Amino acid sequence: MTLKKTIWMATVVLLTVFAMAWANPVLAADMKVGVMNVQKVLAKSTVGQKAKSKVEKKIEALQAKFKGEEDGIVAMQKEIEKKSSAWSSEKKEEKVRELKKARRELQVKNDDARYEVKQLQDKELGPILKSLEKIVEEYGDKKGFAVILDSKGGVIYFNKAVDVSDDIIAALNAATQK
Repeated sequence: MTLKKTIWMATVVLLTVFAMAWANPVLAADMKVGVMNVQKVLAKSTVGQKAKSKVEKKIEALQAKFKGEEDGIVAMQKEIEKKSSAWSSEKKEEKVRELKKARRELQVKNDDARYEVKQLQDKELGPILKSLEKIVEEYGDKKGFAVILDSKGGVIYFNKAVDVSDDIIAALNAATQK
């Protein structure tokens, strides 16, 4: 089960628990709710930082790769602006076609690069999210939570006292350093 599915199911469970608690005040007193910020966990955990670093290095490499082509397109644009009045209409049209072709080719390469980065993110984050799901389940069972929600997944308000993100970061760090 994916983390998003788990969060969605937890939200449904929470709404059900709240409805039951409203009908039965004794149940409301025993309900323990936790909130975590998945983005914070990924950003601050050791394994999340390593994954982010890999993705950022890939982005930097791709940007460096395309820098020369982007500079070439800018130079071509400036040349057309400066010299177009001296060129024949055929020469001007030829240069404009070359510029458009270069832009299209760079756009295709940029799209491919975005896809490549997305694939790398999925590859790096997939195992982390799978581990995180298991850790959150174990943490919730151990600490007696009725539900733990992602604070960015539709929770409008939560008391900071129920934010378990830091505990989850520690558990994820411990689990991934074994």
